[in-house]
Amino acid sequence: MIGYSKLIGKLKSIKEMGWIKTHRPGNTGIGKTLEDLLGITENNVPGPNAAMIELKSARKNTSSMLTLFTKSPSPPKTNSILLKKFGYVSTKNKGKKRLETTINAIDFNKIKGKPGFKINIEEDKVNIITKRGKILGFWDKETLKSSFERKLPKLLYVKAESRGKGSEEEFWYNEAWLLSGFDFDNFVHLLKDGVILVDIRIGQYPDGRPHDHGTGFRILPDKLDLCFSHKERIM
Repeated sequence: MIGYSKLIGKLKSIKEMGWIKTHRPGNTGIGKTLEDLLGITENNVPGPNAAMIELKSARKNTSSMLTLFTKSPSPPKTNSILLKKFGYVSTKNKGKKRLETTINAIDFNKIKGKPGFKINIEEDKVNIITKRGKILGFWDKETLKSSFERKLPKLLYVKAESRGKGSEEEFWYNEAWLLSGFDFDNFVHLLKDGVILVDIRIGQYPDGRPHDHGTGFRILPDKLDLCFSHKERIM
């Protein structure tokens, strides 16, 4: 595995290369291309103090959101309740239900034109509530804190200019930051302000059981650094 110091040297060399054609069309092309250029096969690298660092990359000025971590709500039956109450017939899997929606702490979402649910933040929990105030599920704050810290203890965050589309898209990786020290209080404020959103993606297995495709806490790339208390520009 490539060492941290060598990795930083490679990043600076990549910056000097200028525009580089994507190695894969689509949203994931930016990460795949960078990992190929760095010679990394896993999405983490050794840190300066031997701690593992997550590597993430993003296009500058993009509206596509980054997933901070995924965590299903509690109790375990929550997904079944959400799917039963708000799910709709899947267009891909006939006879099966599906629920794909994004929620925040500002407004109630709408599902197929009908009122749905939102996030409500209490002292020790983040609830999913209906318009009548019924709690459908929740995340306790300690669980969210440990989920973030486990996924992103440190983050090497690389930004790139982009131009072109599809298989002709090109990237110029010209900015990188080392982010550390998860700021949980600010994470909660970002949830309250609707900056961090929650994507819910639930389907059904052939036997009818709910299948969580990843309940993700997501944020715009230009707000990501607000989740950390320590920021060091690498290039």
